[in-house]
Amino acid sequence: MNIVKTGIGITKTIKNVARFKEILSVFARHGFDEFILKSNLHSYIPNFVIPKSRFKNEDENLSDYDFWKSVGFRLRSSFEELGPSFIKVGQLLSTREDIFDPALIQELKKLQDKAKPISFDTAKSVITNSIGKDFDEIFASVESTPIGVASIGVVYKAKLKDGTDVVLKVRRPNIKKTILNDFEIIKFIVSKIEKASAEVRYLGVSRAINDFFKSIQLELNFLFEANNNQKLKKNIEEIDSEGIFKIPSIYRELSSEEVLVMEFLDGTPFNDIENIEEFPVLREKLEKGVKLFLHTMLADGFFHADLHGGNFFHLKNDQIGLIDFGLVGVLSKKNRTNLVAILFAVLTNNYENLVFEFLDVADYEGIPDQDLLVRDLRDALLPFIGMSVQEIDATALTHSIVSTLSRHEIYLPREWFIIFRAIMTLDGVGKSLGIDLNIFEIIDSEIHGIMNELMSKESMIEEAAWLGRDTISSIRVIPRHLKWILREFAKRKYTFDLNINGVNNEVKKLTKSVYYFALILLTSVFFFSGALIAKDVAVQSFKDIPFLTTICWSLSLISFIRASMIFR
Repeated sequence: MNIVKTGIGITKTIKNVARFKEILSVFARHGFDEFILKSNLHSYIPNFVIPKSRFKNEDENLSDYDFWKSVGFRLRSSFEELGPSFIKVGQLLSTREDIFDPALIQELKKLQDKAKPISFDTAKSVITNSIGKDFDEIFASVESTPIGVASIGVVYKAKLKDGTDVVLKVRRPNIKKTILNDFEIIKFIVSKIEKASAEVRYLGVSRAINDFFKSIQLELNFLFEANNNQKLKKNIEEIDSEGIFKIPSIYRELSSEEVLVMEFLDGTPFNDIENIEEFPVLREKLEKGVKLFLHTMLADGFFHADLHGGNFFHLKNDQIGLIDFGLVGVLSKKNRTNLVAILFAVLTNNYENLVFEFLDVADYEGIPDQDLLVRDLRDALLPFIGMSVQEIDATALTHSIVSTLSRHEIYLPREWFIIFRAIMTLDGVGKSLGIDLNIFEIIDSEIHGIMNELMSKESMIEEAAWLGRDTISSIRVIPRHLKWILREFAKRKYTFDLNINGVNNEVKKLTKSVYYFALILLTSVFFFSGALIAKDVAVQSFKDIPFLTTICWSLSLISFIRASMIFR
């Protein structure tokens, strides 16, 4: 009976029990049998015998560096044996410097997509079914040997009927089902290990896995990448007056969830450039390009979040080509303001403000000790104090901040880690080419202009209008809800009797004072909003006053009159 119950329980969570057994067996053989026993994972498979580990248990005698290097090696070996889903997870974990030891990260960074290409006939079948037209009607030719092979898609070079060179990105058949099934198993395993180990639970691995699932679902839909491409292309073209960047055009009529057809960029990937001196224009253009990307991040709130050397190309006309738009970052206006404040606090060594800004955007279960957090952040950033902006290592600085927050069990949401990862990756691209991009020097030179954009007259008017609307709405709603509460009290015969001699009058005065202060604040908001609207208007008579200014000043007058009547 227990076996039947176990079987039913596991199939509710995991659809492919055979795959679950295979995964546990691989991890056990690579030295994680102790984790399996402690978390009791083996009990979910009837009559499962844990395979013997290939590794001797010498971890206790190793130094910290060698211990994490050993764990990283065994994890990497496990992921490579388990295939595309786990390789993707390993690649994700290798970017989480905020969670894992550098020695483990170093091993996971060695993970490469080792997926085999799909047959050309299979690719043709996917393309034909997706586009709904015969293959030969669309393409003059397609190279049967792929120019890129990854765990999700296979990339081919092709030529359209009009002679245009394009790139075909084809999603692997059944890869969506495979990844989703594996994710359910990964999530189940991590949840059980976290219950069994406080150390693993502290790392917040489940958060990282959930973030991975959100991003991989988007990557599996190529139309999402097409949308990202077109939006970023539009944003950059508006500010790229020199034509530094070339973003490939998308053929939407030929693209779908499974197939992406885009313009072919003929150039050299940055990863293949050994001597930057061969491209004298590239250094200057890359610095200007970084400013453009920082602008898309801080001003537009929409940016490419995977800017490694393999996605940058030096084109023959000296433009910088950019590909792969599956991973992007999106920031609301509030988060952009927070980000600017965080970067400004870092540049000015204002640790108190830095803590308050992080607490405003981060996730945490218990209220942290803010004084201790300020001290720890100050200690973490101490090595960078006194450095010029040019001398700051953006990657090391970002790692110090994020790892300190993690020690206090303060976790940045996915979009925030994407931001810091993008900054670190940009810094890494420059270093790989032998160029000191001075990311924080660029931020320092750009941040004041971006602050002016975020605090512009139009922005202030918009904020004031929403504040006024919310305040008026609250003034109208509060008495209504209070009336409902009192009616409910009367209906259920609740009583509330508070009679403290000498206090009632003071409470009334305090209530009136708070109400008075709120109305005066509202009066000021409306008055200055009206003044800002009329700032650039030449007013010769009352007729020249803008209509919105008249409305704001009228509301300001009404609020002031109501305030003046409170103490009568």
